[in-house]
Amino acid sequence: MTLSDLLITGLLSIAPISELRGAIPFALAKGMPVIWAYFFCVVMNFMASVLVLIFLNTFHKVFCNFKLYRRFFDSFIEKARKKVGPNIDKYGTWGLAVFVAVPLPVTGAITGTLGAWVLGMKKRQIFPAILAGVAIAGIIVSVIAYYGIEAFAFFTKQV
Repeated sequence: MTLSDLLITGLLSIAPISELRGAIPFALAKGMPVIWAYFFCVVMNFMASVLVLIFLNTFHKVFCNFKLYRRFFDSFIEKARKKVGPNIDKYGTWGLAVFVAVPLPVTGAITGTLGAWVLGMKKRQIFPAILAGVAIAGIIVSVIAYYGIEAFAFFTKQV
């Protein structure tokens, strides 16, 4: 695995569209050992969620000075909290962890972080849930990608 492959793997890990679903298979296809691919991609993905939360807090503080933003944000947040609030109260941290752990499109660390921030969850709830979800998703994707590549290699002939 070259340095550029490692950089691409890191970028795939932090990209909201691919996250672990794209990064781990890419790393394995480029020859990275499954354990290293898992840990590297999980750490990068979790760090992306931390940066997103920092960015959201900073962005929000700056833009709250604008009346139009504040009015839009307040109405959006009020609707979201009314709609999803009871589920957050019921499932909370565990619900967020499960949401992040399911390796499907539109679920993942960045979306989970954004949703938790919009719904007003505390950082001490967000970070452990995101880390647990990312770790579980990493295991799921690693197992599927590893055995998928092995199964594909079984049916193809090396030239």
